[in-house]
Amino acid sequence: MLLIIKMFLDIDNIRINFDESGLWILNIAIAVIMFGVALGISINDFKQLFKSPKIVFVGIFSQFFLLPAATFLAILLIKPHPSFALGMMMIAACPGGNVSNFFSKMAGGNAALSISLTAFASLACILMTPLNLQFWGSLYAPTNTILKTVSLNPYELFKLVSLILGIPLVLGMLMKQYYKEMSIKIEKMLKPISMLVFIILILIAFSQNLEIFVNHIHHVLFLVVFHNLFAYILGFYTAKVFKLDKKNCKTIAIETGIQNGGLGLLLIFSFFDGLGGMALLAAFWGIWDVFSGMTLAYYWGKKNKNLIKSI
Repeated sequence: MLLIIKMFLDIDNIRINFDESGLWILNIAIAVIMFGVALGISINDFKQLFKSPKIVFVGIFSQFFLLPAATFLAILLIKPHPSFALGMMMIAACPGGNVSNFFSKMAGGNAALSISLTAFASLACILMTPLNLQFWGSLYAPTNTILKTVSLNPYELFKLVSLILGIPLVLGMLMKQYYKEMSIKIEKMLKPISMLVFIILILIAFSQNLEIFVNHIHHVLFLVVFHNLFAYILGFYTAKVFKLDKKNCKTIAIETGIQNGGLGLLLIFSFFDGLGGMALLAAFWGIWDVFSGMTLAYYWGKKNKNLIKSI
């Protein structure tokens, strides 16, 4: 028993090599990616969404209400180490990842819905991310203890999410509205470059922490894979319960399963001093959900093509 306690104390003492300059680059990369996504969004996309309020409701309900609640229930059953549990809550509280739009298109889902939900979720998360993390984290005694020790400031969390997601989103949409041709040109250049920078940043961080991952990844492997697959299934069947078509079910599954691990990691370094268990889980999530999302999108996309050929 003492050995297990010591092992988990050692995990929380892990410090992923990610200095202040790396944090700033991650900040900028996420903001630039969000700006690039926003250049492909018009105010009309929001108008189209509100013409189908049921789809909007299902997407937001699945991502910001069901996923955090289901994550909390899973934690009660699994009882992971407190910092792993809080890491899972952090991931569940984050909005969808920016690559979800690409995966939805690849899967033969509703790409327009995916882009619109990403925009809506990025605005909603300014309020919902701090609220969900604080609410669900405080309900579970072990994670509540961590929240008390780090003095989480909801206003500072709100401010950071606004700066890196909210402002780039609004600026990108305004540019798309008033400088349409320029925004199309910038989007074509910016999207691949910003995603490449983000991937390079993850690879550099991974290479700098290779020994930590090799020695400790087995602690979070099951939790991340289980949580991610659970999120896909939750999103898909929630949409199915609300009688959405297959195309929209796939989109909401991907939007729910692809969470913004980069944002989660940034918040962990900014507010939790890079707490070992949380940082390890969020870092592995950021790598894993790109792999799982691409695999699922490829499978659905191939299945969709085969179906079209057979008709």
